[in-house]
Amino acid sequence: MNKVDLHGIIDLHVHSAPDVKPRSHDDFQLAEQAVRLGARAIVIKSHLVPTMDRAKLVGQKHPEVRLFGSVTLNPSVGGINPHAVEAALQLGAKTVWLPTIYSTRHRQLEGKSGGVEAVENGRPVPLLKDVLKLVAEHNAILGTGHISPEDIVVVVDEARKQGVRKIVVTHPESYSVGMTLEQQHSLLEQYGVLFERVYAQPAGKGTFKTNLAVNLHAIRELGHESTIMATDGGQPELPSWSEMLAEYVQYLYDHGISSEAIDWMSKTSPARLLDLE
Repeated sequence: MNKVDLHGIIDLHVHSAPDVKPRSHDDFQLAEQAVRLGARAIVIKSHLVPTMDRAKLVGQKHPEVRLFGSVTLNPSVGGINPHAVEAALQLGAKTVWLPTIYSTRHRQLEGKSGGVEAVENGRPVPLLKDVLKLVAEHNAILGTGHISPEDIVVVVDEARKQGVRKIVVTHPESYSVGMTLEQQHSLLEQYGVLFERVYAQPAGKGTFKTNLAVNLHAIRELGHESTIMATDGGQPELPSWSEMLAEYVQYLYDHGISSEAIDWMSKTSPARLLDLE
């Protein structure tokens, strides 16, 4: 079995502590793993608070790896809130995620009411246009979050109208999104988006299942050029972040995905999104 080189790898979606829920590592421990692995960059994500200030401070201690932050538009930052987005981007946030665990869709899947809407009656909510303009102005990444496939199409269409160049569909294979390959293919053909395919997803009662086989099939069907590999790591029930990356890369390689394609999905394309080239 040939080992795939992980040096220079980039992960655009990692959770870490401090957080409201337990995480398997804090920011400093994550950075230490990245240095040992020879990773090039990480984007830290939180469902509840912006992370760009944390990333900047930790990066001063570990300059060997580039650490970036993000903001997720859940109620704790005011939902679809242009003011929160503007402050985050001015402080260096690289990704703006639409609502995730507090989206109306996610809450409905959990049998809960309420939630934050990005789309109402088939149209973007008014403040979303202001958010998208800011994302475009800063050439940041738009992550679609945990919204429905139908709403993703509406958001992507509006994002393109507002000049957003970097659109990444958040883990389409996850139950919280549930986008079929047919829907992904249509979106790709029409808008040229990227799809973030993560290591695992919740399987109920504190358990997780890997997405590796599902991701492999999607890569074969839609091509590696539209795929971004990420872990969505940080859950205590999962392996460590570095172990997840190693298993993910090795799985794809062992199942016939070339090292060049893996490098594109885990190094080259993410680097372009982060303006590291």
